[in-house]
Amino acid sequence: SIQDKNALHLYSVNGKYLGSETLKEEVSDMCVSGEYIVMGSLQGFLSIRDLYSLSLSISPLAMRLPIHCISVTKEYSHILVGLEDGKLIIVGVGKPAEV
Repeated sequence: SIQDKNALHLYSVNGKYLGSETLKEEVSDMCVSGEYIVMGSLQGFLSIRDLYSLSLSISPLAMRLPIHCISVTKEYSHILVGLEDGKLIIVGVGKPAEV
């Protein structure tokens, strides 16, 4: 975060710069899950981005409170979101019929 600007930068394993994406929110936690980056922000948004293009896979989900931590289950079926007030939100992953 430099002068109220946040960005996500992508590098190869060898350190080659591959690209970046400017973010509107301040990232509080993130994890890589398969081919996706799952990010939580202090503004209360849960975002899922493609690992290689950094573009949003779906529109951000509003959690209404700052997100403190996120985790993805081993089977990639759910995202666990810890909020500032201590609540744990469980988000199903997949098509609505699968969830």
